[in-house]
Amino acid sequence: MRYYDTIKLQNPIDEARRYVANARDTLQKNGQFDEETGLYEDSKYVKAAGHYLWSAMLLAMEAVFHVRGAKIKKKGDDARVDIDDYKEVIAQRDRKLLGWVVAAYNITHLYMGYDGIQDKDVCIKGIHLTETVIDRCASMMGGER
Repeated sequence: MRYYDTIKLQNPIDEARRYVANARDTLQKNGQFDEETGLYEDSKYVKAAGHYLWSAMLLAMEAVFHVRGAKIKKKGDDARVDIDDYKEVIAQRDRKLLGWVVAAYNITHLYMGYDGIQDKDVCIKGIHLTETVIDRCASMMGGER
């Protein structure tokens, strides 16, 4: 059984929220914060938190939009989903959600996950946007919260 199949067995919204909690814990417990500069001292923990947040969004979006499943049917088991695949589907259904997803993608996946931006305000905004996307996806699934 592939990892993707195991997450289908659980509530994806609850799982996404667990990832957000892991991101928070990573920053709070491991990320040494310098009050004077407003920066985390080690980008390693910011990157880890960014990856948790982006993964949380993917879980929530996939639960609603089923982009990954559709792409695998078209292209085979090795088909990778791109952010543009999600943007295309989301744009047809919820323009407000699209704006949040694009902003959250930039902050969590690119700025935090790849660049390791150590600014605490950026990290807080990434967490907030991720929670907003998850909540919107939960409401689209029928009000799960």
